[in-house]
Order: sequence, then structure tokens, then C-alpha cells
Amino acid sequence: MSGFPLDGRRVLVTGGSGFIGRHAVASLSAAGAQVRVVDLKAHPDASVDMVVGDIADSDVLSEAFAGGFDSVVHLAAVTSVLRSVENPSGTFDTNVLGTHLLLEAARRAEVGSLVFASTNAVTGPMEAPAIVEAAALKPLTPYGATKAAGEMLMSAYTASYGVRCVCLRLTNVYGPGMQAKDSIVARLMRAIRLERDFEIYGDGRQVRDYVHVSDVIAAVRLGLAREDWMGPIVIGSGKSLSVLEVVDTVREVTGAPLSVRHGAPRPGEMPAVIVDPRRALSAGWSPRYGFADGVRGVWEEWSVADLDTIVTGMPVAPVSAP
Repeated sequence: MSGFPLDGRRVLVTGGSGFIGRHAVASLSAAGAQVRVVDLKAHPDASVDMVVGDIADSDVLSEAFAGGFDSVVHLAAVTSVLRSVENPSGTFDTNVLGTHLLLEAARRAEVGSLVFASTNAVTGPMEAPAIVEAAALKPLTPYGATKAAGEMLMSAYTASYGVRCVCLRLTNVYGPGMQAKDSIVARLMRAIRLERDFEIYGDGRQVRDYVHVSDVIAAVRLGLAREDWMGPIVIGSGKSLSVLEVVDTVREVTGAPLSVRHGAPRPGEMPAVIVDPRRALSAGWSPRYGFADGVRGVWEEWSVADLDTIVTGMPVAPVSAP
């Protein structure tokens, strides 16, 4: 990726202290970009240029955009589907109002490109063999609905104001540095290290696509640099696995017995997520990590972690560029 013109580019990363955000900051900085982060939490690397605050606060955004920026990577969001169901108003404030205010600030700052972390949850139930960019927007949860609203705002700001917005419709993102996450791979790691049962929601036959965080960051960098990238782009491995298959893969990689139990299905959960990333592939992106190889890297990190810190919640650590 070194050939893409990021050297010297000023990039604002919202949510840059989070799981994907820390990878984005490390990769963009390594490529020579001048990066600033705006997030509710401070970045674990004290040397990172940082504005602590809420993107739904216009004063925070004014401080964040001070000095001018060429590009924005918009990752800040309420990302928990369950939390969105429990608190739809708070999810709207961050994911829709915050995105609108960010776009307004980007327009005033004459930002040229913006990459948005969207989700394939905007499309709701599958009505075709695989989810593609042209799928109708039929979200099943407040989380999916707010991300769909964000995509519509991005479309308008691209067309009306020339802010080239790329909406990466991500599948399940995993990889090193996900200590604070509650997604399936992190939950499996905790269950193994703490010798607890792993709860499978429903029968475990629901299928999902899993994409490594390094492959997501490659898509982010392409989105910033390539003028022909705009609108929704599906980013996923293109190879879906059932929860039962994920559990078997984790057992194989870790060598752990990993006992499981079945619980009730979660409301709003789609039975299948199968994506076709053909547009991204034809535009120069390709995933480098298969699931087993990616999980192996995650296990290397979790296998040596101190048990006390896992019990209390592993501290978020800086990540290095791949």
C-alpha cells in the first residue's frame, strides 16, 4: 500500500481510540499521514494528536477540525446491536446526529474524501444468494437503521457538496487488539482463558462473514486515496461460517476443549449474512487473511494475557501497523 498518496495528508479519525480506530491510526501514521483522533476516550498512545469529546457536540468538532484536514475516517458509533435496541435514542444521537454534524464540519473544511464504517446490517434479511451494494435497505434494528441513515447523508454530501464519501459495509471484524470487544471471537477467547462455557445464541447454524481488521484497514486506505471509490462498498471475506464452524475453528487453533451451551436467539439477529465483495475486488482490494490464520494471531495475543486483566477487562493497548 506504500504507493498510495497518504504521505503528508492530514486525516481526522473519529473513534480512533477503538478497536478498528487504533489500527487505522497506526497504519495511516506509518504511511506518513498526519493523524488526529477525536473520541470519547483518550488514545492509549499519548503521542497521538487527540481531541477527547463527543462528535455530537459541535464545539468538540470545531476543535477537532482546527487547522484543516484533507480526509476523514469516520469510525465513531454505537456499534452494539443489543445496545441500540435498548437505547434507540442514544444510538440515533451518536450515529445519525453525530454523523450529520461531522459531515457539516467536513463540508466547511473542504474535506476531499471521507471513509465511513457502515455495515451489511443496513440491508436486513437476505433476499438474494448474497448481499451486494444494490440490495434494498431494510434494517432490522436501530443500529442498522442509523447506519443506513448515515449512508444516505453520505450520498447527499457527495452529490451536493463534493465530499467524496465511501461507505464500507463491513462484515464481522476481528483481529488483534479487540480486548474490549464483545463480539464472538473476543467472547470465545475469554471463555477459553477463564475456562467458562461459551453461550451460543440459538442453534448456532446462523452464518456470518468474518473479515480481518488488517484487511479492513487496507480498504480504508484505498477509500481515502482512490477517486473511483465512492458510495457503498461491501467489505468481507466472501466466505461465511456458521457459529458452530467458528467454534470448531477456534478449538482447532487453540487446542482448547471449549465447552458450549445454547441460549435464546437474540432479537433482530439475521439468520444468514453472505456477502459478495466483487465490487471491492474489482476495484483493487483483496483480503489477505483466512479465518483460521486470523484467529491464530488473535490467540497469540490472548494466550499470554494475564488472567486478572481478562477478568477485570483487558486494558486497551496500542497496535502496530501491519
